[in-house]
Parts: sequence; C-alpha cells; structure tokens
Amino acid sequence: MPKVIVDWLYVAVFAFVGTIMAALPLGIVWLLAPRADLPQKTLTYESGVIPFGQAWAQFNVRYYLFALIFVVFDVEVIYLYPWAVVFRQLGAFAFFEMVIFLLILLVGLAYAWRKGALEWT
Repeated sequence: MPKVIVDWLYVAVFAFVGTIMAALPLGIVWLLAPRADLPQKTLTYESGVIPFGQAWAQFNVRYYLFALIFVVFDVEVIYLYPWAVVFRQLGAFAFFEMVIFLLILLVGLAYAWRKGALEWT
C-alpha cells in the first residue's frame, strides 16, 4: 500500500477509537441510568420546594461591580503569589515592575471607591 494511504489509515483508526472512547461511556450511562418521570422533574428547582412568583428578577448592577472588583483583586493574588515565592532571585527590576502593577491596581481601587462601587446599599 502507498504510504499516504497508510498514514490516513492511522488517522482513521485513531478517529474511530477516539469516537468509541467518547460514545461508549455516554451509551452505557444512557442504558443504565434510572429514569423517573416525576412531576418534580419539570420544576425549576428539584429541591421539593414549590416555586412562587416569576423567575425573572432584576438585580442591582452593584452586585456585578462587586464581582468584577473581586475578580480584579483575585487575579492580582494569582500574579503576586508566585512573584513573592521567587522574589529573592528576581532582583530590583522585578520589584519595581510589581510596584507599578500594584499602583495600577490601587488606582483602580481608588476609582471604584470614589465612584461608590464599594458601597453595599
């Protein structure tokens, strides 16, 4: 057989095995999973509590601002921790880079504070 056909045969075998490895567990679960068509399954929450009122509710935009500010400072910790671990090997240049990074974050915090984004009520 030509080499091109053999190469594509390998690709086909890997694709077939990959498809089987993905489909087989899904098929087994579909066959073995219990099926209970209870009326509670159609409820919004399956906790047994009957929902009341509308599912649509408007939230104050401040909740999203709190979440975004949290993400900003969470990302800061993600960058700050590994930097602190290897701080002694990095030298003065890396120290000043981190100072600049923290100053940028402090400016963002001051801006959010000034705009009232940190007020809960």
